[in-house]
Amino acid sequence: MSTDSALALGAFAMVARGVPDQVRAFLLALFVVDDVAALLLVIFAYGDAIRPAPALLALGSFSALLFARKCAPAASRRTDLLFGAGTWAALMFSGIEPPVAGLLIGLATTARAPQRTDLEHATGLVRLFREQPDAARARAATVGLSASLSANARLQHLFHPWTTFVIVPAFALANAGIPLSAQVLAQAATSPVTIGIVAAYVLGKPAAVIAGSWAIARSSRGRLSSPVGWGAVLGSGTLAGVGFTVSLLIATLAFTGAHLEQAKVGVLTAATLSTVTSWAVYRIIDLLPATRRHRALLGDGARPNDLGDEVDTGRDHVRGAKDAPITVVEYGDFECPYCSRTEPATRELLTQHPDVRYVWRHLPLGDIHPHARLAAEAAEAAAAQGAFWAMHTRLLEKQDHLDLGDLMAHAEELGLDTARFRGELLSGTHRPVVDRHIASADANGVTGTPTFFINGRLYTGSHDAAGLAGAIETAREELGLASPAVHASGSTGGSRPARVVLHAPARPPAEPAGTPVHGRGGRRDKSAA
Repeated sequence: MSTDSALALGAFAMVARGVPDQVRAFLLALFVVDDVAALLLVIFAYGDAIRPAPALLALGSFSALLFARKCAPAASRRTDLLFGAGTWAALMFSGIEPPVAGLLIGLATTARAPQRTDLEHATGLVRLFREQPDAARARAATVGLSASLSANARLQHLFHPWTTFVIVPAFALANAGIPLSAQVLAQAATSPVTIGIVAAYVLGKPAAVIAGSWAIARSSRGRLSSPVGWGAVLGSGTLAGVGFTVSLLIATLAFTGAHLEQAKVGVLTAATLSTVTSWAVYRIIDLLPATRRHRALLGDGARPNDLGDEVDTGRDHVRGAKDAPITVVEYGDFECPYCSRTEPATRELLTQHPDVRYVWRHLPLGDIHPHARLAAEAAEAAAAQGAFWAMHTRLLEKQDHLDLGDLMAHAEELGLDTARFRGELLSGTHRPVVDRHIASADANGVTGTPTFFINGRLYTGSHDAAGLAGAIETAREELGLASPAVHASGSTGGSRPARVVLHAPARPPAEPAGTPVHGRGGRRDKSAA
């Protein structure tokens, strides 16, 4: 019954390359619902007569685990081990299958993005340890660093090697062993058990996912409609047919002898056929014209923006055409090495896309970059004299020269009024602008640099030119726009994404003469790191 999330996500990565993140999010939500259904099935369909005392003890141990996570998140490793083992042991005597404990704990493990205040607090603890290293401060720094991450992130890091290389292989060896003789396969080919499992996974699951999504949208009058297109719903349904671990567990509870062997053959056959079917579905979608492909993957409805405050060309630093249909917003830090490292390639990439405008917003991480705040104000002081982008490029290029004397030298080399520049820096004239950008980052959930938004949506792909190009192409498909000609490797435009191969030069190319100025700065092209 249940989908094997790990195998299905691996299959998804192979058969659905370049698919928008929303499809993967929908797939994960589907797997959670599938796990809940399997959990209820194991409890109520395959459990023995439930014995109240051990069941209450398991419930109490599980409740204690949740309470410990809430009150002492830094100690969750020990409390999870203690109360998780207690829940498991109690379930062994309760008549409920013990693996339910693992499903419950996993489903109750929360995930959240790190908060900037927590990260700054952790940095402060590390700095205290650096100044006065001792065991107490080392412990405080370790706890602070761990507490800045969600329980999901900590447990995944802790258990991933064990589950990948020990637990899942051991489970497979213990439960999937079947003699694949000609006789067994011949019996399975005509067995109602095998045929039923294959039909349920390969045909039933996609039909159920489509019908369920349609019924929910219909009954809610569109308020709970699917966040992806029907092509993605179908592809998610076919991938839901990839079963293994929990499927084999349920099979061992339901069958014995030859029927169990036939059930295992059915599960493995269904996983293979479901993967092939999913590949065919996404391959067909990939061959569609851009507009129809976008509709199949993401539907017709407009998705909400992740960026709460829209770009204001009167206040934001905008590079490119004011009316460009695609907007790339970066929250950056002039002392951040990642922002500098990707600057040349992303700058060149955006020059290949005339329908893109680029926006820079400041997020100086003062707890780790002591000169970032002053550098941001220096960029604003340069913007007041019409030289934001020239200063922007220079600051990212000279990250080891950002103190006041260095900034004055930069201003002089750029031909600015150095007296005015120095006065505005010392008086904090442009501090409110930087504060406004920081408040914008906090409101939009930005915790680190560089962070990108493309047409108002958070970009979570790889920090390289190729990744950003793909995201730009997705945004273009959403708007029903054709790809412009790209002159990077002899490629030309069309309805399909152009492959752009870029090699970062040692220095950013010189700013073109006569580039238009929007807002406070001049023209500049930069992108995703």
